[in-house]
Amino acid sequence: MSGYRLKRGGDIDRSCPINFRWEGRCYTGFAGDTLASALLASGVRMIGRSFKYHRPRGLIAAGLDEPNFIVQLERGASTTPNLKAPYVELYDGLDAAPVNAWPSLRFDLLAVNSIFKRFIPAAFYYKTFMWPTWRVFEPLIRKAAGLGASPKLTDPDSYEQTSAHIDVLIVGGGIAGLAAAQHAAISGKSVMLVTGGRHWGGRLAGTSDSVEGKPAAVWIKDMLRTLSAMPNVALMTRTLATGHFDHGLVSLCERLTDHIPTHERSGPRQRFWRVRADALILATGAIERPLVFRGNDRPGVMLAGAARAYLHRHAVVAGREIVVATTNDSAWYAAFDLAEAGATIIAIVDTRPSPSPALVERAEGLGIMVHSNMAPAAAIGRRAVRAVRIGRVSPTGRIDSPAQAVRCDLLLMSGGWNPAVHLHSQGAGRLTFDHDLNSFVPEDGSPGHRSIGGAGGDFARYSTLAAAREQAVTRRPGPPHAALWSISESDVPDAEAWVDFQNDVTAGDIALAARENFRSVEHLKRYTTLGMASDQGKTSNVNGIGILSTLLAKPMEAIGTTKFRPPYDPIPFGLLAGHRIGDGLRPRRQLALHDWHAGRNASYEEYGGWMRPAAYLRPGESEADAVRREVLAVRTAVGIFEASPLGKIEVKGPDAAAFLDLMYVNRISTLKPGRCRYAIMLSENGTVFDDGVVTRLTDDHFLVGTTSGHAATITEAFREWLQCEWTTMRVLVEDVTTSWAVANVVGPKTRSVLHMLASDIDFSADAFAHMTAQRGYIGGIPARVARVSFTGELSYEIAVPWRCAGALWEALIAAGSSHGMVPFGVEALMTMRIEKGFLHIGADTDGTTLPQDIGFGAIMAKKTQDFVGRRSAHRPDGLRGDRRSFVGLEATDSNAAPLAIGAHILPAGTTQPQPSEGWVTSSAWSPTLGAPLALAMIERGEKRIGESVRVWDLGAWREARITRACRYDPQGARLDV
Repeated sequence: MSGYRLKRGGDIDRSCPINFRWEGRCYTGFAGDTLASALLASGVRMIGRSFKYHRPRGLIAAGLDEPNFIVQLERGASTTPNLKAPYVELYDGLDAAPVNAWPSLRFDLLAVNSIFKRFIPAAFYYKTFMWPTWRVFEPLIRKAAGLGASPKLTDPDSYEQTSAHIDVLIVGGGIAGLAAAQHAAISGKSVMLVTGGRHWGGRLAGTSDSVEGKPAAVWIKDMLRTLSAMPNVALMTRTLATGHFDHGLVSLCERLTDHIPTHERSGPRQRFWRVRADALILATGAIERPLVFRGNDRPGVMLAGAARAYLHRHAVVAGREIVVATTNDSAWYAAFDLAEAGATIIAIVDTRPSPSPALVERAEGLGIMVHSNMAPAAAIGRRAVRAVRIGRVSPTGRIDSPAQAVRCDLLLMSGGWNPAVHLHSQGAGRLTFDHDLNSFVPEDGSPGHRSIGGAGGDFARYSTLAAAREQAVTRRPGPPHAALWSISESDVPDAEAWVDFQNDVTAGDIALAARENFRSVEHLKRYTTLGMASDQGKTSNVNGIGILSTLLAKPMEAIGTTKFRPPYDPIPFGLLAGHRIGDGLRPRRQLALHDWHAGRNASYEEYGGWMRPAAYLRPGESEADAVRREVLAVRTAVGIFEASPLGKIEVKGPDAAAFLDLMYVNRISTLKPGRCRYAIMLSENGTVFDDGVVTRLTDDHFLVGTTSGHAATITEAFREWLQCEWTTMRVLVEDVTTSWAVANVVGPKTRSVLHMLASDIDFSADAFAHMTAQRGYIGGIPARVARVSFTGELSYEIAVPWRCAGALWEALIAAGSSHGMVPFGVEALMTMRIEKGFLHIGADTDGTTLPQDIGFGAIMAKKTQDFVGRRSAHRPDGLRGDRRSFVGLEATDSNAAPLAIGAHILPAGTTQPQPSEGWVTSSAWSPTLGAPLALAMIERGEKRIGESVRVWDLGAWREARITRACRYDPQGARLDV
């Protein structure tokens, strides 16, 4: 395909040349060009390689239906993979490269795959490489496959998100969309009209066609002037509707700076819109179908509508000696426009026996030879088309006469048009097959939206305008089509006739799938990868369905279509994230004493949405060294830990005790004032949801402790149950997590520190027993103190008003300085709880863990009254004897490293991976015991104490023994002091 630029015409600015790079070479285009049009004008023929066989590929389409021209744009952190070149607007300094080709586009080593094509047909990977092991071949296949490379660096761009509600949303900026917008706006409705590109007018933009007696360009310009003057109309270019969801929600991707040179960009790159409209009008147009014949994938074979678009939008003629092959009238007009622009049209090949006499007469007037009742049998050429063989074609697509060669460097094809029904289908709209148009079209009466113009199957311009102005989808017959799903010189579907250009799916592959009984269209899709490329089968799906229909002798409507899924075209993940990245991902909550910890070189990490010290590093210390030092300090002296993030919910009222009995596995109503009880909560499915310490402050007042990340969730759960189920209960619920700051003083010297404080609370063992709570004053500050422990050491949890945290903390630090007090972080706390065998929700449990798995079976059995999750926990699966239970593990090999979290547990003597009996849930080096310790969930674990097992992780084996969960002070002597 030897394309060239005309001296006049097109929507480009010849006074503004633009320099860009393609595959490392410098080229020049003009403002208004796309990457595709600029390279086409420069005579570049081969622009890509196919996914599987790495066959040479050329430009086919002029929009998002382009399957071949997929590029990697820019480099480094700004790189974006798998963009479609016709949609990439040219800007100065643009740097693009082809994908799926190595070491270069012209010389691709993996093109050798074509030689072995017969050995790697569709779904070969399901039937090959079964020996010796799939793991040998998988890395090689993954390395050979793939398109562009994902960015390895953080995206430097920013993205915005916004929402809108309007009366009428119209998707599509062609004549149907413009006319519908005018009609809706005149009635006073608020209107948003969006189009994916920068042009208005759709396929008519720049053509010499007339609309309502005016040249198309004049009609479009007048319509835009009218709409722009209306305050109730929003016109949005470069805005693609990417999805249509429940309740009329439409997502839009607005490209803000993608067309600007990278060094000049400022502000967000793209904006994500969530739009709800009372009426949705889909004027998304139609997609031209290729013809399926031998060699139709060669560079130089292009859709006729695409060639016409490049001519009128960019003043680019796609070839010099052109043959046009078609089943319908639309390609004739492309031939006429190209001929009038100076291109040589060798012939028009029409599969219909009797094309329109008016068209034939006009073609002959332009000196174009017409071949009716004929079709292309094969494109000739390797890296580019040099000729096409044509022959007489039967209604079934069989070439039944000797084919003759016609020289050309560009073969334009048109197999008909498919309404762009993607958004219609995503919005639960149904499709029907129109045998006049040979297309799937939207059914009338779809809820919440209407399709007009080409999207509704109306290809007649004046009926389109009338329908658009009435916001209806009434169709009138379009140009006659001859359905030829595949053209072949034999009765067997041709294995060299390409249906899905990007994924290398041929008519022969579809026949293979049908022979192997993959006859559902969804099975066909997955077996052959038809329609699974980055273009989602926009040019291939209907042809593929048609071929399957012919093979199975079933009507098209019986075959159906695959499911249309959003987004319509790939969008950046950053667009979906918006500002919710980094520090903006979610609120990063800070401790009451955040600055104090930072001043002591705390290593901050996020735990449950809170920024908390993992450890306090001293000069020259690693984090592991700091954790060991902190653990030993707590075990031998005293440590201090800020536990402010722990959830704190006050439940108050005459029915508070009865309500908590319904919410927890434990019986809370038997708890006496001033006492604490460890309790767990279940989900409605019976799985362990949360745990914490519940303190009864008075008869009708409870303080419920939760994990740090669940306070808000449990508060809302409490309120929902009270509002929706137990509406007569007299209970108030309030989350007071950030009202009270908490300092934990932990270790054998804790009382010595607390006795140095001015307080009316007696901290002695006789006056303040384990799992009790008291209220009083410390240094004049009101405090709630609970004697609870998550470390196995003597521990007092002191809660004071948030604003008083600093005063309390400084007093504790001063009092503890003479006793060797050190602050310790979350990692030291986690290490000590593993030594003690305490459960950590979310680490040692998952969405299948039941209370009986973690030792609460007996407690649950004693509680006869109902509670949330009780019935679900007693389903047959929960009563299995081989359920996993919570136990400990100790490594018995010479490896001193902790067991890997997530490692699988297998029976002793196992040498090959087999079904797992459980996994490691928590693991750490124990500074106290001088050995690696772990916790695990293992099948029948509580009955296998002392049994040796093997631990497997990423191909490495370890030896271990099942133990009780608690390995440190199992009698609890250090708590009872």
